[in-house]
Amino acid sequence: MTRIHISKSTSAALLAALLFGASTPFAKQLLHDMSPVLLAGLLYLGSGIGLGIIKLIRDRGWHVPSMPKSEWLWLLLAIVFGGVLGPLALMVGLLYTSAATASLLLNLEAVLTAVLAWVVFRENTDRRIVLGMMLIVAGAVVLSISGATGGAGLSWGSLLIASACLCWALDNNFTRKVSANDALFLACLKGSVAGVVNTVIALSIGAHLPTGSAIGEAMVVGLLSYGISLVLFVVALRGLGTARTGAYFSTAPFLGAAIALLFFGGQASPMFWVAAVLMGCGVWLHLTERHVHPHTHDEITHTHSHVHDIHHQHEHNFDWDGHEPHTHPHTHEPITHSHAHYPDIHHEHSHG
Repeated sequence: MTRIHISKSTSAALLAALLFGASTPFAKQLLHDMSPVLLAGLLYLGSGIGLGIIKLIRDRGWHVPSMPKSEWLWLLLAIVFGGVLGPLALMVGLLYTSAATASLLLNLEAVLTAVLAWVVFRENTDRRIVLGMMLIVAGAVVLSISGATGGAGLSWGSLLIASACLCWALDNNFTRKVSANDALFLACLKGSVAGVVNTVIALSIGAHLPTGSAIGEAMVVGLLSYGISLVLFVVALRGLGTARTGAYFSTAPFLGAAIALLFFGGQASPMFWVAAVLMGCGVWLHLTERHVHPHTHDEITHTHSHVHDIHHQHEHNFDWDGHEPHTHPHTHEPITHSHAHYPDIHHEHSHG
């Protein structure tokens, strides 16, 4: 019998998808009071401000993590492409694109994320993972078709939406490069920058601020669906790699539709259940993956939260009270062994 393995990273990815998917039905309610661009800005602001408060309480002050210059560059690229260019391209593209075309094109994010991870960033994969990704994306396409109301077609708007998906795919792969760092800090910084930029853009093109209660509701939704979701997404990237995390996260539209059915009324169409079966099969293929082979770890020095497992056998140059997990710079000595693993931050090796 095939064994299903749900790791902490897998749980984080699916919970991130659930929280992000839930934003769609709630955001639709908020669109009655504000423009899409302003709503995007407030959602991101809620994420940045809310996570900033949580970080201040957790750390008893504001502490910026120590990151190499190269990682700051990856983070800057992730913020620019994912928090600024992506949302801007989407909002402009929506002005010139039908609902059907937009829904279908947004599925490109998962595909482009995986392709970039496998081809450009050399993340390992196999036929089982590729097939699982295809089934999940197929389910998302079916769900998009069933909910579409306009005609499909290509236009400049379509190209802009496809460009937005490429921006987010790049963002996912760039964020993978810094995922060993404090996920709360990364998500807080991305949310704050994206929130300020999108809100300024909205106000500059004539958007009017809604009531205080509507602003508060949008920011709470943003904290949960953009902020906490992104923290969990970064944690999943750290443990699963980009393509697998992207596959789980692409179930968000289905989870959002399910929440809408449960809490906002309506009936599930036959296409909804077809999408559920396709996505369920794709997720099952990923959950039952078992990737085992002899592999070698090169020496690496980095900083992240860890326990002293097989990959973290190192000395401490400071007084340690024995508490785990803990965070400090540490060096991994070269080691060759064999065990089941994902393409996480400790398994970025090549395959012969």
